[in-house]
Amino acid sequence: MASKVPKVKFYNGLECPILGLGTWKSKPGEVTQAVKDAIDIGYRHFDCAFVYGNEKEVGAALTEKIGQGAVKREELFITSKLWNTFHQPELVRGALEATLKNLNLQYLDLYLIHWPQGYKEGGDLFPTDEAGNIQFSEVDYVDTWKAMEPLVAEGLVKSIGISNFNSQQVERLLQNTTVKPVTNQVECHPYLNQSRLKKFCEERGITITAYSPLGSPDRPWAQPGEPNLLDDPKLKEIAQRLGKTVAQVLIRYQIDRNIIVIPKSVTRSRIESNFQVLDFQLSGEDLKLIDSFDCNGRLVPMTASLGHKYHPFENTEF
Repeated sequence: MASKVPKVKFYNGLECPILGLGTWKSKPGEVTQAVKDAIDIGYRHFDCAFVYGNEKEVGAALTEKIGQGAVKREELFITSKLWNTFHQPELVRGALEATLKNLNLQYLDLYLIHWPQGYKEGGDLFPTDEAGNIQFSEVDYVDTWKAMEPLVAEGLVKSIGISNFNSQQVERLLQNTTVKPVTNQVECHPYLNQSRLKKFCEERGITITAYSPLGSPDRPWAQPGEPNLLDDPKLKEIAQRLGKTVAQVLIRYQIDRNIIVIPKSVTRSRIESNFQVLDFQLSGEDLKLIDSFDCNGRLVPMTASLGHKYHPFENTEF
């Protein structure tokens, strides 16, 4: 079944399954079973991050499934991310090694800078001052990236990329470094379809990966009355016509745009349902209609680090 998942080719020739399982907000007690279920269902792409606090549990699932012979390491595509408190160039390699140890892997398929803005090093993952404000680090993400580049040659990672970078930051990175990111992982769904950033990145040979493709309905800071994509009447209408769920339509929306997509769930039935998106396509008309929902509706605004000179969503058009 896994071979049914189409792959997106990076500029470096390596390939990534277009559909993966996200692990943000997946509780440590639930995520091991979720990853095992996903492998049984046919997923081969798993998106992790140090800051999610569940890499060890993901690693336990991968180790068990590889040990059983259910899957080979080389059939898997594993992503993780460098957290904001490890942007100092001399901390990058150690942060990666900690992630590899957590996941019980020799290498990652993809390692991303999680956010362009750095936090104060050497303490909590969310270091705060006495007033409760995040303490920033002034490290330039260009210098962080330069410390990522040698990890590829050393065989610790196959590819490197970025996450939550705006167009100006992508361009600045390209002007000042030698290895181009293979992908930019960003929030992407019909209310924030990222069409301009997608075009910008693709013109430079960089793919887009969509996180929160279902609109992150379980985000901890959601306010009552905020729009919920899964309840959108127009999406419900499309789903009904196609005999699919709204979630399946949202996932297929990204696949039909050639965007890598990583919906998160820990419920086996949902993980399975999210995988059942390979037997249909959205029409050009449907894609156009869904594109029209865009309202710059960012649901993961990272307000905690507003004011940082490298915050990606301030002072930029896209």
